[in-house]
Amino acid sequence: MKKLLLSSVALVFLLSSCGSKTQGELVGVQGKKWYPEKPYGMELIPRGSFIMGKSEEDMAQVQNAPTRTVTVRSFYMDDTEITNSEYRQFVEWVKDSIVRTKLAILADELGMGPEDGGIGEFAFRDADTTNMSVYDQYMLDNYAGMGETGYEGRALNTDDDLVWDTSDYPDEYYTEVMDSVYIPEEESYNGQRTVDVTKLKYRYNWMDIEAAARSKSSRRKDFIRQEVTQIYPDTTVWIRDFEYSYNEPMHNDYFWHDAYSEYPVVGVSWTQARAFCNWRTKFKNDDQKDRGRQFVNQFRLPTEAEWEYAARGGIEGGTYPWGGPYVISDTGCFMANFKPQRGDYAADAALYTVEAKSYEPNDFNLYNMAGNVSEWTNSSYDPGSYEYFSTMNPNGREQGNARKVIRGGSWKDVAYFLQVSTRDYEYKDSARSYVGFRTVQDYMGEEDSTQ
Repeated sequence: MKKLLLSSVALVFLLSSCGSKTQGELVGVQGKKWYPEKPYGMELIPRGSFIMGKSEEDMAQVQNAPTRTVTVRSFYMDDTEITNSEYRQFVEWVKDSIVRTKLAILADELGMGPEDGGIGEFAFRDADTTNMSVYDQYMLDNYAGMGETGYEGRALNTDDDLVWDTSDYPDEYYTEVMDSVYIPEEESYNGQRTVDVTKLKYRYNWMDIEAAARSKSSRRKDFIRQEVTQIYPDTTVWIRDFEYSYNEPMHNDYFWHDAYSEYPVVGVSWTQARAFCNWRTKFKNDDQKDRGRQFVNQFRLPTEAEWEYAARGGIEGGTYPWGGPYVISDTGCFMANFKPQRGDYAADAALYTVEAKSYEPNDFNLYNMAGNVSEWTNSSYDPGSYEYFSTMNPNGREQGNARKVIRGGSWKDVAYFLQVSTRDYEYKDSARSYVGFRTVQDYMGEEDSTQ
């Protein structure tokens, strides 16, 4: 009885002390002051309404884009297509993580830690328990060994740089791990050591919110999806996409050579583009966590409506991103990189792709929203989707539909596909030498109309 009384008194005191700070008024939970921050390399696309679809004559008689007025919320969009250099950052991060994981696992199996040197220097962080927090010790004691591999959730040592020069490998165990990352000797040629790109896989989880919203189940685990994606671009697209054409130099050099660093990445499927978006979100939020800042919301592919709205650049009724109905400027120059004059690729000063910041940007300061490479969107392709999707933030997204909308036309397309309202599609697991992507991020809150 005495314990119950003391508990009641403590509860009353606690409630009283909480109320005294606000003087009994409803003031809300006080959070940190938050200000919107424009992501690096992105432009703010202000909210607005526009007439989506083909207001001009449908010359191809596809009849899959009837006009209707729709509204989209504010969002940020990359001012260029994702470049080879930017995508290589993703590939290098995955490669680094895979090697560190292999080193840490072998060190754990050998019972080696930082004090042992060699491979032990790359052991899991929890191998050194001297400075471990109470929370980290609790997690190690209660959750170590869970997951598919038994090593999920254990932090890697990222402080020490990996050693890539074979002459500097610290011990035989380190050598064994590094050797497993490269293709076997019998598959190499010209004495080159080449990373086995088939092993560069990115693993991530995501929540299927749409399925959760329509289900009667309340268990979160029913809607957590796991993806394992091989992320290296398919460089063979330069050969497979074109019969009877000599494109070996593009296959050999386009993705990895510094000469093409600022060119748009191609050979990336819709699935790989989504994996990149997830990684970019994680990469940013890991840094936000280290700085003690709030997390940013996710980077993602644009919906079809967002893409068309951004491509129009605020110009109503324009055929192309620059507004006019022609692909040649007043000075006689082509306005984009495409296939003019029935195959005279050089007429627009480019044979294949060009650097991502080529030609003039549209009025939202976005480059190459027409031509260069077609771009993946988040939307599934259905010829009749304009008839039934919402007029507020429309998105024709069907989980079972493998056809994904691409927009903007490319270096190998005729002018019709450069029009802001033209729809096309590819299958989500396909990669092409003429399809790339750019990402968007939702703007949180309402814009300041005075800006």
